[in-house]
Amino acid sequence: MKKKVAFVTGAGSGIGREIAIILGERDMNIIVADIDRANAEETVSILKQHGAEGVAVYCDVTTLESVKEAVSETLTHYDSIDVLVNNAGWDKVEPFLESNPSTWKRIVDINLMGQIHTCKEILPVMVENKNGKVINIASDSARVGSSGEAVYSAAKGGVVALTKTLAREMARHKINVNCIAPGPSDTPLFAEIGSYNQGITKALEKAIPFRRLAKPTDIANAVGYFASEDANYVTGQTLSVNGGLTMV
Repeated sequence: MKKKVAFVTGAGSGIGREIAIILGERDMNIIVADIDRANAEETVSILKQHGAEGVAVYCDVTTLESVKEAVSETLTHYDSIDVLVNNAGWDKVEPFLESNPSTWKRIVDINLMGQIHTCKEILPVMVENKNGKVINIASDSARVGSSGEAVYSAAKGGVVALTKTLAREMARHKINVNCIAPGPSDTPLFAEIGSYNQGITKALEKAIPFRRLAKPTDIANAVGYFASEDANYVTGQTLSVNGGLTMV
């Protein structure tokens, strides 16, 4: 049988890289889409070590033109995209009243518009194939809020709403659209956030019932479920992966 193709944004590092590895181990060919080409190539090398195949593609999700070019390049390597994982994200933690419009725009452009751009370009490919899985990465902050992350939480809330609406529109085409809402995770982005608040990691570990931050593999395994045939009858859902930090 022909291998499925997964397009993973922000796959050059952190959670995105782990998602690429997990899907590669599940016999998928991986498009490693990232704004950092060197990191993307490194992920491809790791995939090969795991016996999987991957292709590094430059993709700036904040611009529709860049996404179009990335999808076009993908279709020169493979004739379909079967799984889309919208993982690329960024945040700057600071009190809302101390934030500025340039930061708001970057947060919204990456976390919300980036997912809109990829869905706009890749869903038509899935519609033509009458099959596909979309997994959007949101955040638990979208569901319960998070101090210092007002605009990020708003953008991720938009991702949850986008997921539900696209799930309704795409169901007739046999396309599943679901969302994962990670809690605090041990990633390079969280390390950057932690530099603003040296005590945040210990405080969160005390608050999380499992007493640890999420590992990238925790999130990647949830993506693996939504991308699998086990989730064929699941759509429009938001799954929190947070060690019990919030229960909604």
